[in-house]
Amino acid sequence: MTNSITLADRIEDLLPQTQCTKCGYPACRPYAEAVASGEANYNQCPPGGAEGVARLAALLGKPVIPLNSANGVERPRPLAVIDEQLCIGCTLCMQACPVDAIVGAPKQMHTVIAELCTGCDLCVPPCPVDCIAMPPVTGEATGWDAWSQAQADAARERHDRREARLAREREAAEARAAARRAASSAPALGAGTGAATSADASPAVPAASVTDDAEAKKRAIIQAALDRARKKKEELAAKGQGPLNTERVSADVQAQIDAAEARRRRLGLTTDDNTAPPSTKR
Repeated sequence: MTNSITLADRIEDLLPQTQCTKCGYPACRPYAEAVASGEANYNQCPPGGAEGVARLAALLGKPVIPLNSANGVERPRPLAVIDEQLCIGCTLCMQACPVDAIVGAPKQMHTVIAELCTGCDLCVPPCPVDCIAMPPVTGEATGWDAWSQAQADAARERHDRREARLAREREAAEARAAARRAASSAPALGAGTGAATSADASPAVPAASVTDDAEAKKRAIIQAALDRARKKKEELAAKGQGPLNTERVSADVQAQIDAAEARRRRLGLTTDDNTAPPSTKR
């Protein structure tokens, strides 16, 4: 019997790597693992289309069956296009893109790098001002005729790099939170013991010093990054390249933006001082 992990690897190699979640799974790899284990059927990938189903059927030794319409339809590959006149720089589309094909910054106009976009549609639902269109760009070509193995391999690599980066950012945020908790609890521990002997107190001094040095270094790195971002923002504003749709934002839109900023703060990706992205409220 074929080992399920090896089979999952082979199935994943046959998927288009658009990471669109239309199969019902959060990415191509989980879907491959589900097919390998028998949890999912092999006809749930609309971007792969009929040819994708045939490829998987040949690998699995099963008959070719129609694409499951519940997961979507085979179609020409679309490309995400952002209307920069409407963009408010909320970063929600950037956070949704599974392959880092969107560039921008808070309160700055965003744009899509066309050659990196997989046409997954994931950036469209979170956009609070409906400024993203998905026009087809491959004519009548659909499925694998509208995609290539080289594009699939590149998209897979970008997705894996993004997942690794997000994991590092979460770990760094957790480490910062742990350091803050440790720093805040240290004085309380010292106060409860009164005047300690030199033998009792000596181990705590170097530990506190190391923590302080590490925190100071982190603050310096973060401040330097904020300074660079502020300078870049001022340069773009001087050229009139800021978002043009930041006035009279509705309460619903503002609530979505505030929720996104709250998530960024929880991950340690922004600060709470006056260097943080300003609110769009008027």
